[in-house]
Amino acid sequence: MTMIFGIPIQALLGQLLVGLINGSFYAMLSLGLAVIFGLLRIINFAHGALYMLGAFIGYLLLVHLGIGYWPALVIVPLAVGLFGMAVERLALSRLYRLDPLYGLLFTFGLALVIEGVFRFYYGVSGNPYAVPALLAGGTNLGFMFLPNYRGWVVLASLIVCIGTWLLIEKTRLGSYLRAATENPELVQASASTCHCC
Repeated sequence: MTMIFGIPIQALLGQLLVGLINGSFYAMLSLGLAVIFGLLRIINFAHGALYMLGAFIGYLLLVHLGIGYWPALVIVPLAVGLFGMAVERLALSRLYRLDPLYGLLFTFGLALVIEGVFRFYYGVSGNPYAVPALLAGGTNLGFMFLPNYRGWVVLASLIVCIGTWLLIEKTRLGSYLRAATENPELVQASASTCHCC
């Protein structure tokens, strides 16, 4: 039996794969934080709570409304995005000109409210839902059995992360976003002159 650092190679590869799967969840979660803080300079403590809100909306769509996994995968980000836009328009936009601490405190309080509501109604343990038929089963990798659903998580995370990078670094919209981050007054001035023409 081959050993690395005193650990059987199968066990080591299995743990590395589990780390990759868990890292994929964290990559998608942290990507939102990186974009929000990197482009908008807003510290959003409610980001994790909004991620959890998306998970619960998906759960409600799947279990209680009987909507399939694939339609829910499209509906959930749109629903959470609309909720986030409402929060930004109704509350956060009023705090932009104030000390950044106000935005931080507001998003922290919002996170506590969202988490508290769902903890009250659903408790603290996980709520399972059925894996879609297309992702059922698994693949034997030789050193471990990888559930297809977990493989999908890694693939989806790669697609989302690379797609976001390509959007920000390689498109005209991304160049506008980067320019607005570096010099918002100049971008606002050029936008106002374009409307006059």
